[in-house]
Amino acid sequence: MGNDNPDEDELVRLRELRLREMEKLMHSPGRFPGAVMEVTDMNITDLIQAHRYLVVDCWAEWCGPCMTIAPVIEELAGEFGGVVIFGKCDADMNAAVMRTYRISAIPTLLFFADGSLAGRLTGAYPKESIRASLLRTFGL
Repeated sequence: MGNDNPDEDELVRLRELRLREMEKLMHSPGRFPGAVMEVTDMNITDLIQAHRYLVVDCWAEWCGPCMTIAPVIEELAGEFGGVVIFGKCDADMNAAVMRTYRISAIPTLLFFADGSLAGRLTGAYPKESIRASLLRTFGL
């Protein structure tokens, strides 16, 4: 049986619209400084173009060294929030990214500056080494 109150129908419609708007904001790149974004075959080009400084951590869930540096990436994302954007790209799910950037070993960090690949770091380096590479590559 349908609702006889048009005001309630309008309220339901407005709630659904607001929910969709909030969901869109939650998934907007760079919306929350310090948050690590998901990078995929479908969005990497847009992310590279949209952010002056972008670091992409190419990883896989079966990779022990990848799991070792995961918390380091989270910490650096917090430290550099608002200046450098961090993303994670699952190597098993994004073959085009792996092919395009010739990634044959993980973890690999890709450093993008002003729309271009500016550097890379392959291996599970300690936090200070990753930070030093980031500062040197981006001139920060």
